[in-house]
Amino acid sequence: MSIETLAPPKGAQNGAARAPAGPPPPYPFAAIVGQAELKLALLLCVVSPTIGGVMVMGHRGTAKSTAVRALAAMLPPIRAVAGCPYSCAPEADGRCEHTRAPAASAGTNGKAVARKPPAATIPVPVVDLPLGATEDRVCGTLDIERALTQGVQAFAPGLLARANRGFLYIDEVNLLEDHLVDVLLDVAASGVNVVEREGISVRHPARFVLVGSGNPEEGDLRPQLLDRFGLHARITTITDVAERVEIVKRRRAYDADPHAFVAAWEKETVRLQRKIRQAQKRLPEVELPDPVLYQIAELCVRLEIDGHRGELTLSRAATALAALEGHPAVRPDDVRRIAVLALRHRLRKDPLETQDDATRVERVAAEVLG
Repeated sequence: MSIETLAPPKGAQNGAARAPAGPPPPYPFAAIVGQAELKLALLLCVVSPTIGGVMVMGHRGTAKSTAVRALAAMLPPIRAVAGCPYSCAPEADGRCEHTRAPAASAGTNGKAVARKPPAATIPVPVVDLPLGATEDRVCGTLDIERALTQGVQAFAPGLLARANRGFLYIDEVNLLEDHLVDVLLDVAASGVNVVEREGISVRHPARFVLVGSGNPEEGDLRPQLLDRFGLHARITTITDVAERVEIVKRRRAYDADPHAFVAAWEKETVRLQRKIRQAQKRLPEVELPDPVLYQIAELCVRLEIDGHRGELTLSRAATALAALEGHPAVRPDDVRRIAVLALRHRLRKDPLETQDDATRVERVAAEVLG
């Protein structure tokens, strides 16, 4: 990346008028220097949450958590039922008791008029899952306080409930207990959390973008768990001196006056917001031609990818990329751009293989896609 592409908007370093004191806003997503793989993977999962989340492996201090919080803060607020612990949309299908409309009331003409549940506007949820969290804390359990004070069995929602319609971020996911990773991936795939314990049976919506990050020096996830993540981005420390200097300058400007820094990047942020909204609307109309689908399947066969998650993820991610770029149909170049993200973590480990995983995927993709 050339330094010209890093030039911040006018006023981003010197700052504009100082905003009133308050909680500092998150660092702007558009102001993050480099890390193209991470930013593209996150954007694709926002456009199409069915991709299945992102696994980010990289060195410490490479803006992994900053990027997740910045993207979530950039997304437009969502409408949710007031007081609903799952942040359900007012037009949801009623799987939660909070989304069921109140009893109908009589209208002016004597006919029953359906009443809609009260709604509120809330920011997109971003939930951090700590390494020491128990399964009860993650999934939810019996509300002990209500059981003792009121003598009733009630459900106390967990972190999965709070993450519904937002992001669930797990730092150092490779150090998380395997049974919790299994639970998280199952819920992320189905979009529903089922809790059966202490005499209670609850099903509630839990649709979120799962983002896990880790340091490869501390170990990898088991292959069968890593395969469940849709995309896998590898982040390395930036070595270009000009980019490293730009990172320091932007961070110093943000630390000095977060509100002025965010205001200076407002134009770029709005442009990116518009691009995401247009991609989300365009996604259902994007076609996946059969010739491209055959190329996707051949690519997975040539790389000896086990199972069929490779084709599914690659087709979903390529469709999301086409929508993001404004293409009416998926092109071979769209598949080529995200082949490494979608397939590098699904390759069989061969101790005699001398090529890097990304290099192997790129080589075969060039042969298959032309």
